[in-house]
Formats: sequence, C-alpha cells, structure tokens
Amino acid sequence: MTRRLLFSYLTLAALVLLCLEIPLGFVYSRGEREQVVNAAKDEAESVSAYAALSLAAGRAEGDLPARVAHCAKRIGGKVVIVAASGATLATSHPIDTSVSGALADRPGIAAALRGTSTVDVRTSTIGGVEYLSVAAPVGQEARPVGAVWLTVPTRTVHERVHHVWLLLVLGGLAVLTAVAVVGFAFARWAGRPIRELEQATHDLAEGGGRFTPVTITKGPPEVRSLAAAFNRTAARLAHLLASQRAFAGEASHQLKTPLAALRLRLENLEPDVAARARGSLTAAVTETDRLARMVEHLLAMARLEEHAAIPATVDLGAVCAERHRTWQPLFTREDVSLVLFAGGVGPVLAVPGAVEQIMDNLLSNALRASPPGSTVTIELRVPAPPRRALRDGRPRWVDLHVTDEGPGMTEDQRARAFDRFWRAPGAPKGGSGLGLALVQRLAHASGGEATLHAAATGGLDVVIRLPSVRPPAEGHGPGTDRPRGARRQQAPALPA
Repeated sequence: MTRRLLFSYLTLAALVLLCLEIPLGFVYSRGEREQVVNAAKDEAESVSAYAALSLAAGRAEGDLPARVAHCAKRIGGKVVIVAASGATLATSHPIDTSVSGALADRPGIAAALRGTSTVDVRTSTIGGVEYLSVAAPVGQEARPVGAVWLTVPTRTVHERVHHVWLLLVLGGLAVLTAVAVVGFAFARWAGRPIRELEQATHDLAEGGGRFTPVTITKGPPEVRSLAAAFNRTAARLAHLLASQRAFAGEASHQLKTPLAALRLRLENLEPDVAARARGSLTAAVTETDRLARMVEHLLAMARLEEHAAIPATVDLGAVCAERHRTWQPLFTREDVSLVLFAGGVGPVLAVPGAVEQIMDNLLSNALRASPPGSTVTIELRVPAPPRRALRDGRPRWVDLHVTDEGPGMTEDQRARAFDRFWRAPGAPKGGSGLGLALVQRLAHASGGEATLHAAATGGLDVVIRLPSVRPPAEGHGPGTDRPRGARRQQAPALPA
C-alpha cells in the first residue's frame, strides 16, 4: 500500500511539473529569442541612421569605421556597411577582396539595398537562437544609399537557454524529491494501521479464533473506525467459535459415560430376555455402539478444531504397514482380504495422529461395505506432476488409495459423502455418518485433500492426497502413478 500511495503522489506531482515547466521553458526560450532579435534590429537601425548622417555630411571615411568597430565590440558580433554600388564602406573585421565583391549579392543585403529590412533567424530544437543576421537600408527606404549587415553570435543565448532548462529540470527533481519524502511519510502514516489490521487478520485466521484486539489511535478516521469494527467482529467470532467448541467437547464428554452405562445394562439384560426378543436387544446394542462411535467422532472433530496442530513429517509407508497389521485379524474374521501395496513414496507432511485416524475410518468403512470373499486394497502412489510443476519446483504429492469391492456410490452420493451425519441409502448398520467428514477435515488440516472415485472393481476408491517431503527434483519411485491393471505386478504386496 505504501508503494502504491507513493507512486500515485509522484505521478501526480510529475504531471503537474510537466504541465508547468515545459510551457515555462518554451516561453522563456521564445522571450530570449525575441529579445536578441529586437536588440539586433535596434543596433542595425542605429548604425543605419548614423551611416546616413555620415554619408550626408561627407564624413563616411572618417566616422563610419570607428562607429562600426564600436558597435561590433558592444554586441560582440560583426558589422558591415555596403554602398548602393556594392562597394564596402566600413567593416568591423577584415574581409577578403573576393568576399567583399560578393556582399551585395547576399539575399539580406540585396533586399536592404532595395529598401527592405530583413532578419534571418534559425532556432534550435529547444527554442534557443542558433543563427541571427539583420540587414537594414541606409537612407530613405525608397532610395537607399547603402545597407547595414549585422551578425550576432548566439553562443551566449544558447548557454542562457540551456541554463534555464537545466534549472527547470533540477527544480523539478527537487520538488519530486520533496514530494517523495513527504509522500512516503504520509503513506507510512496512513498505511501503518492497515498493516496492523492485516497482521491481526492473519493472526485471527491462523489462531483458530483467538486474537489480540487491535489498538489503533493514529491514522485516518476511516481506518480507526474500521479497526473498531474489526475488533467487534473478531471478538464476536471468537466467542462463537469458543462456544461451539465448548458445546461439542462438553456434550461429547457428558455422553460417553451414560452410553457406556446403557450398553452395560443392555448386556446384563441378555440372560433375562426371551429368545424372540433377542433380535431387538441386539439391535439396541448395535445402535448404542453406533451412538458411541458418533460421540467419539464428535470429540475428535472438536479436538481438531480446538487444537490446530502444525503438520509434521510422517512415514506414510510405516503407518500404513502398522495399520495393516492391526486390522488384518478383523478382516480375516469377516473373510475379507486386506492387501497393502506400499512402494517407496517417502515421508509426507501430516498432522500428528491424522494418518492413523484416517486409516482407521477408511478401513472401518471398507470392512462394513465389503462382502465376504472380496478384497480391500491399500496402495500408495506418487502421481506424476505436470511438466510445468517440474520446471518451477513445486512440491509433489503422495496419494493414499483405499479401494473396496463393495456396492460403491453414485456420483451424487460421492458428492454428499463428506457431509456430516450423511449416510448412503442402504449403507450397513453401525455407521455414524461422521467418518468421512472427519477424514476430510484431517486431510485439509494436513495440507492435502480427500476425494472419492468409482473403483474399477465396482466399489469405492477413496484417495487421500498428502504433500510429500521428498524434493521435487528426485525421480519417481516404484509408487509412481500407473494404470490400475498393472499395479499388482509393479508393487510388492505384503502377505495377508
């Protein structure tokens, strides 16, 4: 903001200076030119009148040379008086005989001998006089007896004009410097509250609702009013977020104990329940377990919102292998194969504990959706980055695929699957509708994303993309993205 304000001040000042100084420079140059021309014409007329008197009195040979020399010395130029016959009557400087005989043929002198005064002026590109000569008739204009030819050097005029232009340029630079200093101070004064508000906004966004009120006592009134409105808005937002987290956390904690007691009482009723009511009791226990998992998920989401952890380096392959060993007995009991294709993908960035929770939720969902005799596949891949990403050195990603052979989801169902408490029609009992929502929040907190795709086997392919720690310059490992049909031949599978 400071740079933009300063640039606008300097641009406006430069435009004003250009509009003022350029016309002033041309006006001064034209004035200097007119002054020199008028002075030369006055001198020529003065010498012409004196020569006419001298010629009329018969003192031309004695008076004219002295007068011409004195005039030439005063103006710093050259003066020549030519008779009507073309002979040179007086000159301020030596002239060759060949040049003296041709003086009467010069355009200016010839016009003066015909009774017309002439001025020859040529100007340079900045308006200064470059060449000046004046010719005036001697005697009456109808019947002149001679002509005066006067030339004035223009070096002094050039120097004065250039000096004025230099002063205008230096004055403009001085004004721009003063405007830059004053404008920078004003821009810093006006932009400091904006920068404080920007920093406070970043702190509010990164602090999970916690913020420090902005104290702004300087700056424009509009900025101070904006700071006060920001403080009120941020305080209200922090209060709402704190209330939401407190409600979710307290409700989850308060429900855990009654649910555990309820399940214990239902299990204690099992010996006293008739055989025809055993199905209802089992259904009640199942719903109690579902409610308990829902409470656990709510508690996990509340903790995730309350403690915005910083992603750290996680060995994704090791975590997947550990969760594979943990879940293998449960899959074996349900007659479902669990296969892991690890590959060499390297470490990733993730919130501590996020990968374990993601794996547990995805494997739990896959186990409930998989029919007996089917296979659930865990696979790690490194998708090939585009050519542009290779050139600019952007970080790579690692994809975690969990694929089942269950009924799968339609496109509309996949679009809604990450909504809280949403369950697909005909989904197996026992789900809470919060597992995929928690998976998505954990992936986003780790700097990645979660997506759902239709699997080639007819089931669901859940893809968790996490940022890789491996530098982008390294080559792709065995987990590089490849066609589905060739994955089992290229990646070694851990034994079931």
